[in-house]
Amino acid sequence: MSEEEAGEEDSGQNEGFGSHRHEGGHVHGERGGMHIKPSYFLEKPVKVGDEVEVTIEAVASKGDGIAKVNGFVIFIKGAKQGDKLKVKITEVKARYAVGEPV
Repeated sequence: MSEEEAGEEDSGQNEGFGSHRHEGGHVHGERGGMHIKPSYFLEKPVKVGDEVEVTIEAVASKGDGIAKVNGFVIFIKGAKQGDKLKVKITEVKARYAVGEPV
């Protein structure tokens, strides 16, 4: 068996998860996986214990009010759209925070 035939037989077996082979035999996306936005790692505009004044911009499907501080989402249980409240931040996650009315 020639090297060329052996290469054809092996084709696709050593490609990484999420990769795909293009014409010409080169492989793209060998690492696959998720891409995390750089904003995920930035310092959040609020921290646990902060008290901030917010206006509820919308209501989430589960009924929590949605406000934003510098574009960062804060969920406030039981708040209604249009409410202006002072909230205490009780939890901060990578992409949102949770607060309660003071």
